[in-house]
Amino acid sequence: MTLTTLRLSSAGQTVAYRDVGQGAPLLLIHGVGMQSAAWGPQLTALGETHRVIAVDMPGHGGSARLPTDGRLPDYVAWLHDFTKTLGIGPFSIAGHSMGALIAGGYAIEHPDQTERVALLSGVYRRNAQARAAVIARAAEISAGKIDLQTPIDRWFEDGPRHAIAKQQVAQWLSKVEPSGYATAYSAFAKGDTVYADRFAEISCPFLAITGDGDLNSTPDMSQKMASVVQNGHAVTINGHRHMVNLTAPSIVTAHLAAWLNDTAAQKVAP
Repeated sequence: MTLTTLRLSSAGQTVAYRDVGQGAPLLLIHGVGMQSAAWGPQLTALGETHRVIAVDMPGHGGSARLPTDGRLPDYVAWLHDFTKTLGIGPFSIAGHSMGALIAGGYAIEHPDQTERVALLSGVYRRNAQARAAVIARAAEISAGKIDLQTPIDRWFEDGPRHAIAKQQVAQWLSKVEPSGYATAYSAFAKGDTVYADRFAEISCPFLAITGDGDLNSTPDMSQKMASVVQNGHAVTINGHRHMVNLTAPSIVTAHLAAWLNDTAAQKVAP
């Protein structure tokens, strides 16, 4: 699954992505500090039935970064530029963490292009304490104080059970471009309310997946998102934290496959 590079038709930025399989298109967007390779288990499994495109977010992997003042709507616009340049659509879209914010925003801004949307470890309307903490972390990262061990400790349980996934994530974090990381994290920190008031506009089949041990992208957030949209379903995976697609790959992939193949779940007419 090698990277392919594309130059956007509107912005002219370089974007890197992985493209496997054939069939109906599925677009995957990773979280802050990661890269498209973080979708490895899903690329392999879902690529057997779909054309699966995992894209490097701006400033991550092989994709050029956005300006340092970039905010969530800028990432949504970037994604639309990418899909237009690639010439796909309509398509299903799944995002993890920051990628979930982008995917949700895209489903709202471009409903005609969105067949289905799945948000993994998504954030939605943080409480005041959580919002203050994540904004403080964003400020530290923007100031050059990048602590890569802290997210690892939040995202994984202690012990050897997920040692391989933890090592992979640590390697991806160590390779992220600092400025792109800081811009994305700032957009992530301030993005949980940007589209929150418009979630009721989402009419396509909607899936939210969260690990029960994820203290920042909580099961309660997933339940609330699923209750607000018109055709929503929430799943909590017990015994897992933030990087649930890597620590519970077969379970997550099974839920995504069911979401992709559920012909009974059709877009709700406006």
